[in-house]
Amino acid sequence: MARCLVGCGSNLGSRREQLDRAVELLRFMPGVRLEAVSRYRETRPVGGPAGQAAYLNGACLIETELGPRELLDALFAVEQTLLRDRSQRWAARTIDLDLLLYADLVLDTAELTLPHPRMTTRRFVLEPCVEIAGTLVHPVAGCTLGDLLDNISTPHPLVAVVGTAGVGAEDVADAVAEALLARTLPAPLAEPRDGSIAAWHKTAEAWARPLDATAWTDAGQATVADFWLEGLPCAAAAHLDTATLATFTDEVRALAAGTVVPNVVILLTADADVLEERLAGRGGAAGGAAVCAADASVAAALDVQERLVGVLRGSARGPRTPRAVVAVDARDPARAVAEAVAAVEAML
Repeated sequence: MARCLVGCGSNLGSRREQLDRAVELLRFMPGVRLEAVSRYRETRPVGGPAGQAAYLNGACLIETELGPRELLDALFAVEQTLLRDRSQRWAARTIDLDLLLYADLVLDTAELTLPHPRMTTRRFVLEPCVEIAGTLVHPVAGCTLGDLLDNISTPHPLVAVVGTAGVGAEDVADAVAEALLARTLPAPLAEPRDGSIAAWHKTAEAWARPLDATAWTDAGQATVADFWLEGLPCAAAAHLDTATLATFTDEVRALAAGTVVPNVVILLTADADVLEERLAGRGGAAGGAAVCAADASVAAALDVQERLVGVLRGSARGPRTPRAVVAVDARDPARAVAEAVAAVEAML
């Protein structure tokens, strides 16, 4: 039996009745045992078409002998029973059932991603989950759901928007800051374009300075940066030999120990075709101050992207890796902005 969390919401029609009906269908589903149901909370809609009604949101803790795909199909069947319309993404719906956690399984397929890829910044998801299962551990973040809720509840969150060359991290960071009326924090110095360890160390010192934990203030709504200090070695890897890179990585970690850890990282990604088109359009210049390859080759950009993914979402995660990481597909710039804005709005 696997312990799982299911998020539920409704903002169309008789919301409470539809949520109650969905819970009852789960309760009597073969192979499923309902352990706990949170109270329902009214929340504002985040993302999607304008003019939607408020949601009622909740969560269910279940035990199941169904496999993850079987359970997903069962949730879809409940949605169909309650006339869920999936014709438009993030539109109003009679019922929405999301498989959030399936034991400690980490899965990324075209049909299903576990844990749910956007739950770490969604207050309307975390609050009901913490009510009934706050000690459950998020297998990627490496902390409890209660810790994740605390992470987005700080008075002055730091959001870092990062990505390799060509994904538009600077533009997305500006758009997020504008939408949230947040303070912007651009990188004070661009990455070097050579193998000089002194130049890389100077950049790291410049990036660390505005993040000094002793000078950080809780005033204001949020700060949005277009860089992440501990991601800098990912860019340096294209220019430093193995031994020098190891030394630089240690230097960055020492500097970072006295800085504020981002509460959320928005990780922008793109495939080779998109990067090739965008880098060619930039005339071969790396540009920008976000974590990126220091030259415009697609191979270098993809290498930086792979390293960033490994540090933020993979086995290379460390004790200071941000708890909430939201991957955003940057192939469509407008959609990337909308996804990033929605991810941060959901935590406020």
